[in-house]
Parts: sequence; structure tokens; C-alpha cells
Amino acid sequence: MTDLSLYRNIGIFAHVDAGKTTTTERILKLTGKIHKLGEVHDGAATTDFMEQEQERGITIQSAATSCVWDNHRLNIIDTPGHVDFTIEVYRSLKVLDGGVGVFCGSGGVEPQSETNWRYANESEVARVILVNKLDRIGADFYRVVAQVEKVLGANPLVMVLPIGIEDDFTGVVDLLTRKAWVWDESGDPTKYSIEDVPADMTDKVEEWREKLIEMALDQDDDLMEKYLDGEEPAIDDIKKCIRKGTIALDFFPTYCGSAFKNKGIQPVLNAVVDYLPNPMEVKPQPETDEDGNETGKVAIVDPEKPFRALAFKIMDDRFGALTFIRVYSGKLKKGDTVVNTFTGKNERIGRIVEMHADERIELDSCQAGDIVAFIGLKNTQTGHTLSDMKDVGTLEPMVFPDPVISIAVAPKDKGGSEKMGIAIGKMIAEDPSFRVETDQDSGETILKGMGELHLDIKVDILKRTHGIELEVGKPQVAYRETITQRVEDSYTHKKQSGGAGQFGKIDYIMEPAEPGTGFEFESKVTGGNVPREYWPAVEKGFKGMLDKGVLAGYPVLDLKVTLIDGAFHAVDSSAVAFETAARGAFRQTMPKAGAQIIEPIMKVDVFTPEDHVGDVIGDLNRRRGMIKSQEPGVTGVRIKADCPLSEMFGYIGDLRTMTSGRGQFSMEFSHYLPCPKNVAEEVIKMAAERNAKK
Repeated sequence: MTDLSLYRNIGIFAHVDAGKTTTTERILKLTGKIHKLGEVHDGAATTDFMEQEQERGITIQSAATSCVWDNHRLNIIDTPGHVDFTIEVYRSLKVLDGGVGVFCGSGGVEPQSETNWRYANESEVARVILVNKLDRIGADFYRVVAQVEKVLGANPLVMVLPIGIEDDFTGVVDLLTRKAWVWDESGDPTKYSIEDVPADMTDKVEEWREKLIEMALDQDDDLMEKYLDGEEPAIDDIKKCIRKGTIALDFFPTYCGSAFKNKGIQPVLNAVVDYLPNPMEVKPQPETDEDGNETGKVAIVDPEKPFRALAFKIMDDRFGALTFIRVYSGKLKKGDTVVNTFTGKNERIGRIVEMHADERIELDSCQAGDIVAFIGLKNTQTGHTLSDMKDVGTLEPMVFPDPVISIAVAPKDKGGSEKMGIAIGKMIAEDPSFRVETDQDSGETILKGMGELHLDIKVDILKRTHGIELEVGKPQVAYRETITQRVEDSYTHKKQSGGAGQFGKIDYIMEPAEPGTGFEFESKVTGGNVPREYWPAVEKGFKGMLDKGVLAGYPVLDLKVTLIDGAFHAVDSSAVAFETAARGAFRQTMPKAGAQIIEPIMKVDVFTPEDHVGDVIGDLNRRRGMIKSQEPGVTGVRIKADCPLSEMFGYIGDLRTMTSGRGQFSMEFSHYLPCPKNVAEEVIKMAAERNAKK
């Protein structure tokens, strides 16, 4: 049985372009997993294997790989940095025990770093920090350390100091051992020497070492007391304190280096082993009931306990669907059967593989603490729990934000329709933040995503990976129609042309219903003027007209019809006659009842640095937004508002411009409200133009 104390499940996360993927490459080289280094800017990085990633030089989907350092097994996930793909970071953090936060030595703590840091705090993931790119012009290790404190509200525990900066950066001083790691200029990460501290750095090293020891010994009162009495603690004791504080999230061991120049990565790997938790040292995952409420039970990380695993990512490649799994408890062999607690269906595990980017290594079994991929699962989606069949339990599911932007797409030729349907099905399984629906009015396929770049990549994948020629339209708003007045009216449908005719007369009230109720029908007919068997036909007639309102052809909401009287003919009346009467009644009365256009209002949650609050609020007001609340936090202010969807297209671009790229927002549908007169007139005019084209 594998010793779980030798496992480290870690993620590498940061802002776009801080050097996450390059850092991952160096780790793989140092651990002997790869022999030739690939560079991101050449499109040759191991973990960036999608065409779109290689072209744009960014990471789009998180990639998983495993390696060994100092007898410890490291399961590493390299995550994207771009805001539109934060979902990948979120779901990776959900299954990791620790992380390496990479910050750019010259760019410092950038906006996406804040978002990822916030996610990591919510997931309670212990982290070490790497201040990367110290060879860059404008790099400043001490400035970035100060930003981590100020912007992220975190405690960086400085473990090393840089020797030189920019072009003169040659290595780091380890504060604990008071030794300098100096790399030569060959670019080989293994070519370094351990030397004494440079003479001009002695005072600085002592000053920072004192800070380090004091912060670390806060974890142990006895050691702190001895230290204050002048007794120097042993390095192993200090390390134990650092490990304890790191796992408790009291501070974050902070390192520096240049991944691109192969300097400073070994101390970070040592820190992962020394200070980040193994799977048994993190809080066990809570189990939940069908409604997502915690049951009080937890999945204990132990191979001998019942099997519990979470599917956190699905990837489709040339060999079929891969389901990435984090095993929380128990063990599993190839050929075993487990139950998916979400679908209630059994899944037989045919193949288990360890992933190295897009290569696989076949395994016979997996156990608590492992991150592996299963091949050939039929009904498992992201966030589903796979459980022991005899002792069933569900892990806390993942919650994904709703998409904020949508576009219409259509294949250029008929043959592309089926191809597109299959391709989109695979893409939805891979990416839970990507949704698709068919517009009932136009029959168009609507793609919904987290931002312009997100949808851009999706369209690109459809075009290039799946070879589908597409026409891409503009986003549409889902307007609706309703009425504002109560009208009592009567309608007679009469058709006689020899033989059996049609006759149906209805007296009714049409009035606005409670918001959110849709359509209500009630009959108050007494005395049999409209026989009971025709009431459903009247309801069906009104209901059938709700799809197309009288103003602009949008569906009608919140309408109540009460049938109060009428008349029938013993021979000519029928269900069809009364249904037709109801249809005519709808067309006749809707305009009299003060028909109006209503628009979707979105619940908008904006996160902005403090110095941009005024600009953001002013802009939301211009978008007809109603500000609901402002909540100051450590790294900025959250503004909650209700805004019409029609005013929110392109908002993410404007928000980033206003906040120097640091603003974030999410929105979800809240309710419908009447449009202002000028907006309603524009909507009606556009609908008339669309109908004229048809």
C-alpha cells in the first residue's frame, strides 16, 4: 500500500503570463519526467497541448501530470490564468490539497491573481508563493512581497532572498540555512553551487531571518519562549512550525526565481514537500444528501474506508472520453463497478490511467489521495460522485457560475448540423460553464459562456477541431410581453356553410397575473352555458397563443384568463370550435388590455478595487442599473445591482478598461420588468423589420 504521507496534490495558478506553465515545465525537467524543455512562447510546452493554446501562448484547460521529487509523488495541475477560464482554476482548487501561487516579479499581484487567491481561500488550500521572472527589467522581489500583504491581505513568510536582480540575478539565499544557491549561466537547472552568503547581503539576511523565525515560532509557545531567552531553535523545529502555520493558512512560504532561466525552482520543490499538506492533513470532504445539505459524515482519506471519488473534469481526445477523478477514500481496481450517486447508475471502471499532459500511463488500481483518469465512463459528468455500491455516499458537489454572454451560431450547410450537435455535446461535457440552447422563435443555436474570449475559443474549436463552417450572429435579448389592465370581453366563433357548422361563444375576463406565475386559467361558468367538457379546449386555445404576443411576437407572461359565461349550439359546437374562439378572443383582447414589452433584469455582482468604485457605479447607473449594496473587502469592493440584460453586452470589456483589468463580475437572471417607452419602441421596430425580411 502506498504511503499517503509521501503524496502532494498541488496546483500551479496565477495571472495570465506570470509563468505558470514555464514553472511546470521546469518542475517536470528537474524531476526527470521530461528531458527536453518546451517553451510557451514557442508553442512547445508539455501541458499546453491544444492548438489554440500553442497559438495564443496561454493555457485554456487545466492539464494534469505526476512526477517524483525527494521520494514524494507530486500530482500537479497547471491551470489557466485568463478570467474567462477561471472555472478551470475553481474546479482544480476544489480537488487539490496545496498550491503554488506564481506572481510576476515585475507585474506583481495582478487582477486574476486576486481572483484565484480568493478561490483558493474559499477552498482553504495551503499555498507557497513563487515570485517569478526576477530576470526581467523592472523586477522587484520586495515590492511584490509588500503587494501580497496589501492587495491579497495575506502573510508572506519570506524564505529566500534574491542575489542580484534583472540581468544580474544569479541565485537565492536560503534564510534558514544561511546558504546561497548560485546557478551558472549554462541554463542547466542542475548546474548550481551552494556557497556562503555574499558579504554585502549579510545584514539583510539576518534581518529577514529574524522576521522568518519570529513568524514561524508563533506556532509554538515553548519554542518562542526559549527563543526570546536567547536560545536558537533547531532548523527541524522551525520547519515543523512553518509546516503547521502553512497548513493552517496563517502564512505562505515565499520564494523567488526565474523559471525561464532555470534558477530558483529546486527550493520551491523542497518547500512543496516540506510545507504543503499530504492528503491526510487537509479537512476531509463533507458528504451531502440529495439536496446538497451536509449530512455530518465526511470522506476520510484512508484506503481502507468505503470508496468515494469526485469527477472534476472531462476531456475528449482522440482515444475517447477521459474522466479526471480525485479519489478521497477507499481503493479501486480495474474492472470494479461503482455507483454514480447523481444518476443512480452503475459505472464499470474499464481502464485507469495516470496522465502526463496528453500521454497516459496504464494503472491497475488507484486509492485515496490519487488523481487519475478513468476511460470509457458513460454517464458521469463534472461534479458527480462515484461511490462504493454497498456503502453509498455523495461528496459536496461543485457549483458553477452561470454564463454571462451568448451568441447565435448556425452551420453554413445542412450536413454541418448533425456534426455540430455531436461536437457541442462533447464540449458541454468538458466545460460546465459552457451552455447551449435552441431559440424557440428562430430555431437558432445559442452558445452561452463566461466572456468574449471563452466563446471565441469555442467557435474556433467548432471550426478547426471539428471542421464545421459556421455563421456567427450577434447576441439577442429574451424580451417578453404582458398586459397591464383588466378587461371583460366576449367573443363568438361562428361558421356555417351548409352541413355541420362551428359555433362557440365565450365571455371572459383577461387580467395581469402575479409576476412569475406565467399563465393561469379558471372557469366560473355556472348553469351549463359552456359545457364542462369544452373548458379544457378554451384553456388550450388561450395557451396556444402565448408563444407570440401582439406587439413584437415575443412570448407572453403573467396572464390570467377567467371564463365567466358563454353559449353553445347542440349540433355545431365542438372542442375545436371553442379552441378557435379562445384564439380569436386572445387576438381581440390583448391590445385592449394595455400590452407592453418586459425585459430580463439581471442580478449583477461586480468586484472592483476601491479606487474605481465611483467609475463603476456611475457606469452601472448609465446602464439603467439599480445599485442594491456595496460591501468593502480586503482586496476591493463588491457592488450588487439589478441591470437590464440589454445594457450588459460588452460589459466585461468596459469593466476591465475602467478598472485597469482588475474588475470581475458575474450575473444571473433575476426577474422581468417593463421596458422604458423608448426601449420598447425600438424592440417593436426591430421585430417589424425582422418579420418584413421573413
